[in-house]
Amino acid sequence: MANSSSITHFLLLPFTGTRQLQLLHFCLFLAIYLAALLGNGLIITTIAWDHHLHTPMYFFLLNLALLDLGTVSATVPKFMANSLRDTRDISYAGCVAQVFLFAFFMSAEYFLLTTMSYDRYVAICRPLHYETLLGSRVCLHLAAAAWACGLRNGLLHTANTFSLPLCQGNALEQFFCEIPQILKLSCSTSYLRKIGLVMVTICLLFLCFVLIVVSYVQIFRAVLRIPSQQGCHKAFATCLPHLAVVSLFITTGIFADLKPPSMSSPFWNLIVSVLYSVVPPAVNPLIYSLRNQELKDALSQLIPGCFQKQ
Repeated sequence: MANSSSITHFLLLPFTGTRQLQLLHFCLFLAIYLAALLGNGLIITTIAWDHHLHTPMYFFLLNLALLDLGTVSATVPKFMANSLRDTRDISYAGCVAQVFLFAFFMSAEYFLLTTMSYDRYVAICRPLHYETLLGSRVCLHLAAAAWACGLRNGLLHTANTFSLPLCQGNALEQFFCEIPQILKLSCSTSYLRKIGLVMVTICLLFLCFVLIVVSYVQIFRAVLRIPSQQGCHKAFATCLPHLAVVSLFITTGIFADLKPPSMSSPFWNLIVSVLYSVVPPAVNPLIYSLRNQELKDALSQLIPGCFQKQ
């Protein structure tokens, strides 16, 4: 039985022990990772390049793309390297970094999605005050607050997790260093500290969820009062991508935490973890680009011929 001071590395859970399937998984994750890099990279480049997209909505979308890049880069490259080299190892320092980065980017993304719902609320419910309520300085402060809250959350969870003594070995039942899996290795009886931090995080996330719901209730009430069918459709079109991203983010996270006991095997843990940690960063750029004509027009100018006007 090793304690945390003697642990120099952790063992991650591979998808399979067959060499051919390991290489197949490497190729699959490489394709997903490249898609995430390309999609989010194009969004960042397009918004930064086209001055017509220098608005609060696209400023927050640029930040979302940066966070998606960070989230997928925190876990996928290490898994691909392990699959290619047929190993399970990750160093203690690498595991600490992975826990911090993943918690940081995921938390910041949730806070940013909450901010983006406020942006849509002001744009639709209070359009005459949009420039006043969401000026450039306010947008910078809101984005900085999302990143700062994510940083604080990442530091707190990382410090709390690795301050506990680990005496249940060093094998994790996950393809990356995930906090619940590391806590399973703990032999500490200080459950109060664990539960306290978890409860504070849950309350904070629930508050963000309530703010998102309240924003969209007000948005839908305002949209339904628009007399013009074209205006109603345009208002819905600006909200649907964000609503789809929020739904994907929340549902995959909730499913990962509340999945039925019949899906608690290592295989299903791997599948579910991929759904909430890898799929959203790769899919989010597609969701935003498909329904956003302004973004498609800017992309078509940046890369001639990549989109055609519908």
